[in-house]
Amino acid sequence: MKTLLLVDGSSYLYRAFHALPDLRNKSGEPTGALYGVLNMLRRLHKDFPADYSACVFDAKGKTFRDDIYAEYKANRPPMPDDLGQQIAPLHAAIKAMGWPLLMIEGVEADDVIGCLAKQAEQQGMQVVISTGDKDMAQLVSPQVKLINTMSNEVLDEAGVEAKFGIPPNLIIDYLTLIGDSVDNVPGVEKVGPKTAVKWLLQHGSLDNIMQNAASITGVVGENLRRALPWLPTGRELITIRCKLDLPHVITDLVSQPADTATLAALYEHNDFKTWRRELDADAGVSQAASPVSAPTSSAGNGDLFAAAAVTDRQFETITTQAALDKWLLLLKAAPLICIDTETTSLDPLQAKLVGISFSVEAGKAAYLPLTHDYAGAPEQLKLDEVLAQLKPLLEDASLPKLGQNLKYDKHVFANHGIALQGIRHDTMLQSYVLESHRGHGMDELAMRHLGVKTITYEEVAGKGAKQVPFSQVEISTASDYAAEDADITLQLHQGLYPQLEADDKLQHVYRQIEMPVLDILYTIERNGVLIDPQLMHAQSHEIGQKLLTLEQQAYEIAGQPFNLGSPKQLQEILFGKLGIKPLKKTPSGAPSTDEDVLQELALDYPLPKVILEYRGLAKLKSTYTDKLPRMINTSTGRVHTSYSQAVAITGRLASSEPNLQNIPVRTAEGRRIRQAFIAPAGSKIISADYSQIELRIMAHLSQDEGLLDAFAKGEDIHRATAAEIFGVERSEVSSEQRRYAKVINFGLIYGMSAFGLAQNLNIERSAAQSYIERYFARYPGVRAYMNDTREQAKDKGYVETLFGRRLWVPEINSPNGMRRAGAERAAINAPMQGTAADLIKLAMIAVDSWLSKEKLHSKIIMQVHDELVLEVPESELELVQAQLPLLMQQVAKLDVPLLAEVGVGPNWEEAH
Repeated sequence: MKTLLLVDGSSYLYRAFHALPDLRNKSGEPTGALYGVLNMLRRLHKDFPADYSACVFDAKGKTFRDDIYAEYKANRPPMPDDLGQQIAPLHAAIKAMGWPLLMIEGVEADDVIGCLAKQAEQQGMQVVISTGDKDMAQLVSPQVKLINTMSNEVLDEAGVEAKFGIPPNLIIDYLTLIGDSVDNVPGVEKVGPKTAVKWLLQHGSLDNIMQNAASITGVVGENLRRALPWLPTGRELITIRCKLDLPHVITDLVSQPADTATLAALYEHNDFKTWRRELDADAGVSQAASPVSAPTSSAGNGDLFAAAAVTDRQFETITTQAALDKWLLLLKAAPLICIDTETTSLDPLQAKLVGISFSVEAGKAAYLPLTHDYAGAPEQLKLDEVLAQLKPLLEDASLPKLGQNLKYDKHVFANHGIALQGIRHDTMLQSYVLESHRGHGMDELAMRHLGVKTITYEEVAGKGAKQVPFSQVEISTASDYAAEDADITLQLHQGLYPQLEADDKLQHVYRQIEMPVLDILYTIERNGVLIDPQLMHAQSHEIGQKLLTLEQQAYEIAGQPFNLGSPKQLQEILFGKLGIKPLKKTPSGAPSTDEDVLQELALDYPLPKVILEYRGLAKLKSTYTDKLPRMINTSTGRVHTSYSQAVAITGRLASSEPNLQNIPVRTAEGRRIRQAFIAPAGSKIISADYSQIELRIMAHLSQDEGLLDAFAKGEDIHRATAAEIFGVERSEVSSEQRRYAKVINFGLIYGMSAFGLAQNLNIERSAAQSYIERYFARYPGVRAYMNDTREQAKDKGYVETLFGRRLWVPEINSPNGMRRAGAERAAINAPMQGTAADLIKLAMIAVDSWLSKEKLHSKIIMQVHDELVLEVPESELELVQAQLPLLMQQVAKLDVPLLAEVGVGPNWEEAH
């Protein structure tokens, strides 16, 4: 039986435009929709081989539906310019790929597809329609099915009924009742999908519903009766016309050989590099290949792997010793073991095993259920006996392991007394090194790189209040989900890792920085930090008393009590009763009371100053002094944070639950919180912090002679800058001038403008501009570096750290001026902040390696920005205090000396 493949190009055009980021070529032209649609078309011919095929688009101009109803599609906004620019090159590329392309004046793409589908049915063909439009469900029949390439949904007759609750022959009636807001086709007011399905199942058709309208009670019944004159027109608009006289017949729709010369020019112009290379390597081969990499752009990284996933799956559920024995042999013989755990909790130190999944080759995976405990759950292998058999394999460092966020799985196994060894690869970190600006969850990676919509956790365990623990999920369902996770992770590795191997710098970042840090972070998280709960309770009480005092002060200034935490009441007091002029408005049009506004108002009015102090103390109390004592682990007596490697674009680590990196140090109360982070008896806290690291990196990267000289001589860089800007001897620099220079030094490396500097220093904008100009006159290398960095970002879409980490700047070529300016500021700072992040990670690796080599009992307990915090026995104090700064200073050689400052104390505050 022959097959006809029809693609709803208009449907995918808009979906690709809105789904993909702001992809652009080197000329700044938008390419996201172009890339998305072409990528889908390349995959379609491979996934759905067909004898005939066509890609169908709406033609310009009115159709018969506009004659029927003048308001048809009247609420649609005009096509965005960035989308309109991509239509002509898209059509040219589709034709060059050999796809028949159809656009028929006066007829919508839906009707063209409907007519061709009916013709094919009558000729005994199978029809596959690729679309994202729900209206097309009315065409489904025993010979016609829909596929949504973007979501991997397939709708045959049973699928339509499962999705909509009605068979395909009632879809027109269903859509007529609920209306179509996208096309501005009204339905019956207040009638949604549930009511429409209920009526159709009860009465059998729209005609019968209309005939029995008088018997339908309530408000919806009244709305139905009011809509009766409209419904026939609505149905006519909704119905896809399948008997039009088209200028094409199915036998015309034969794929043609690719026009490789045209494709090469299009791919070259739009920076589709991998596709361009394919043409060179496979001249004469059909272009209907697997999907490939995203284009070089402001939001893509230009050559990433993507391929059609292996769909021939062989998933097993291990419930017998014989099955386990077989898999143990497979795992021991495998060149790489992909492993994933299903657990009782997201908290890595509390999580216990529910099951384990493995994969050793693409398409082949198994799930080993261990503690599913729902009613009627089948017998499973005993947990302790299974772990005893797995322990030697899991702890064998010579057997390479792969996973997605394996740090979590390592914790889970540790909770069961197993020290997972041999971690070689992590797909989350591979993705992070390749494209730090994007998401790195497995579901997202699978869709982005394999074109696969994976089974989500919510789909197997439920959502919200109805979500059940994984141990309550039926084993057959759990097995599909868990085995797929392991299989997809392995397939992602097989595609992502070669991209790292092909680039020496990215390979270095992945192998020599990120992967070693994974193990170190696991150890730090496991170590935890000791806090003094009594001291924190006392601090919490003290802050509470201060909050009460501040409340009374606020009431006195306002002349009445009010809720200090209510923006609405604060607006009424500040801008109503006190008559203060608003500085800016919220998106809803109300006067803003955000922190920036209050900071500015606090210069002239007392109430905003009190509110700011109140907010700061209230946050300290709720986030730290109240919360941290409750987070002490009952087993270890310590607080255990979680460090995320794959979050910040710059490579910095992120701390959460609790966040130990954001404890404020500019206030006395904030600093006192650090006093509660203590060393146990017989030990001390050591803090080692890189000094002025980003300024030193700026000096190295910019090669500015003035900065290099100042750092080489060990001078106070802020005093040196002040002397240059204010034209005085360094010995004559005042404390105010040094403060100004410090703000300028740090502000400029963050891309601060004259306006921002003026606000920060509370000076005139003209004075701030003068300071900036004098700064660049004295440090011309810095200006040159900033200009060069902007150009590199615009050209490549990314900048790099000293060690080759790519820092993507997605909006660098954005047509939106504010976004582009923000991206330019980020591009200037990213190499410095990213290099600093790399340095502290290298320091962690060096310190951890030394502690292990020397067999010391000292341990790293925290990493906070440019600082390492260690817990050190007093017997090792002198050695660690002397060696720690040397280790940190020797991890890299810059053209300025690295300086690490070390402090010691019984608690973190005294050590810092």
